[in-house]
Amino acid sequence: MKRKRFTDEQIIGILKDRDAVMPVSELCRKHGVSDGSIYRWKAKFGDMDVSEAKRLKTLKDENTKLKRLLAHAMLDKWRFTSHTPTTA
Repeated sequence: MKRKRFTDEQIIGILKDRDAVMPVSELCRKHGVSDGSIYRWKAKFGDMDVSEAKRLKTLKDENTKLKRLLAHAMLDKWRFTSHTPTTA
């Protein structure tokens, strides 16, 4: 997996510069990123603050852990029901 060059906090700071009526082309030159990166970040972070981005990250991490737990529980249940001999 590719390592991120900017943290979420840095990205939000860059987007705040964009809100300061700076043209996207100048913003890209200043921070060394492409136009596509700016627009992708804008779609992802919108008008978020740093605290909101951190909260979103913790929620995503928690959701991932819960999905993993559910998958393991379902797999254990499947193993138990499929390998249990039936009595007739």
